[in-house]
Amino acid sequence: MTWLQENAIVKAVVNYFEDPDKMLATVVDIVQIIAIFVAAKIIVKIANKAINKMLTAKQRGPIKIDVRRSNTIFKLANNIITYTVNFIAIMLILSQLGVNLGPILAGAGVLGLAIGFGAQSLVKDVITGFFIIFEDQFAVGDIVQIDQFKGTVEQIGIRVTRVRSWTGEVHIIPNGNIKQVTNFSMHNSVAVVDVAIAYEANVDEAIEVLKSVSQRLYESHDNIVAEPNVLGVQMLGNSEIVLRTTAECKPNTHVEITRVMHAEIKKEFDKHGIEIPYPKTITYLKSEKAAE
Repeated sequence: MTWLQENAIVKAVVNYFEDPDKMLATVVDIVQIIAIFVAAKIIVKIANKAINKMLTAKQRGPIKIDVRRSNTIFKLANNIITYTVNFIAIMLILSQLGVNLGPILAGAGVLGLAIGFGAQSLVKDVITGFFIIFEDQFAVGDIVQIDQFKGTVEQIGIRVTRVRSWTGEVHIIPNGNIKQVTNFSMHNSVAVVDVAIAYEANVDEAIEVLKSVSQRLYESHDNIVAEPNVLGVQMLGNSEIVLRTTAECKPNTHVEITRVMHAEIKKEFDKHGIEIPYPKTITYLKSEKAAE
């Protein structure tokens, strides 16, 4: 850069700061940009609080909304409002900076059309996400199995769904790839408890013990919603008799109930001397008469 060019830049800067109208216009633009940014943040917070309050009121009203679905709708509405308000704020800020928005919006329309043709999977993800939410296939907090992934739904976004497994891994699944879902949280589950006893044990006594244990757990455990049913002999095995008991539980609590029932049944069987079969080895020693 030559000395003349440097001198011209310095003069332009000096003239700019010496012109009060230009300085005032710059300050006004900066204030307006800050105001737009702050207003966008406030609008997002107010809108989210309003939606949360509305959903809370619906849950308490005569026509109740499922908590699962309300949480999912809240997260989705939160994302939509945030994206929309931020987009409008960016457009307003660019307008304050003197950028002509007409060509930008026109170019965005053409770009959007091109993306629509080139990113069909993205459009498929978005459409599938809306159907998942409005058909209430599953919601945030549900325990589901999508293909080989099983876990708790942490988030249902416009494009992807996040599922956290019980060991901590988070699986991010595009909505368009969700073909079949098994939801374990919509209805009550059933705990199926199979207990084996030895053939030498008294079957009637063992069934009475099962009934006693099941009744006691039903009265003391909140997750059991109906009185357990002792079905009786389920199978005659090679070395054991299998007795089956079923208990209706709250959604996705059947694994816990099964563990508890197994532990309590084992304790009661020990008290009553009812033997649970286990592998045994019997050795026969054949004695031969000494040759005379």
